[in-house]
Amino acid sequence: MILCLCSRSEAATAFDLLRETAVSWTGTLPCGGWDCECAFRRQQGCCCVAKPLFELEEATFMRLVGLWEGLSHLNSQIEEVTAGSKIAFTAAMLPMSGCLGPFTSNMSISYQSVSLNQGNGYNSALGTFTAPHAGLFFFSFTAYSKAGDAGERLYQKLQLMKNGQLIASSWEDNREDSEDSSTQTVLLQLRRGCQVYVELLSGRQLCGDTQGHNTFSGYLIYPFSE
Repeated sequence: MILCLCSRSEAATAFDLLRETAVSWTGTLPCGGWDCECAFRRQQGCCCVAKPLFELEEATFMRLVGLWEGLSHLNSQIEEVTAGSKIAFTAAMLPMSGCLGPFTSNMSISYQSVSLNQGNGYNSALGTFTAPHAGLFFFSFTAYSKAGDAGERLYQKLQLMKNGQLIASSWEDNREDSEDSSTQTVLLQLRRGCQVYVELLSGRQLCGDTQGHNTFSGYLIYPFSE
């Protein structure tokens, strides 16, 4: 017991002496800003380069935060551009043995037999496609009509409209054919909310489409930001 106390006393005295010698040292320390108080009183986790390491850690963390914010912003931009990339629809008129029209004014055609409507841009009740996202779109419509009796005149005219503006049209006006069809295709740049539809001109009619040959289709080729 006495020997143990003596050993601890001698060790404490030697450590104090070493500490006093280090503190009183007036020359250049081997590691610059070595904190002697830390080294001799709180040695666990203490290092002469602790402060530079902490500063490097902080700088690295801030750079990672900046990178994360940049990636998040880029991801938001990508989602904004590609969110509506799956937009497509195709619809046909319901089969009819009679005629649609004639009307006293231009009439939007309601293609109610919908076989595809990705993105839910097409409204079958109105026959109108409303762009869910800005981009370059492809549209196509087919006009078909069949006269009921031999020698009866085909008298049809359809036109594709964008926000009330005429884009393309298709018509038939002769006594030679009892059955005829035509197709128009266009590319349109649309902003979100733009509306595209097909209308039947006043005084014209579509007849005898018992197979649903009158169709209206469209899809997004590629999106772009507004």
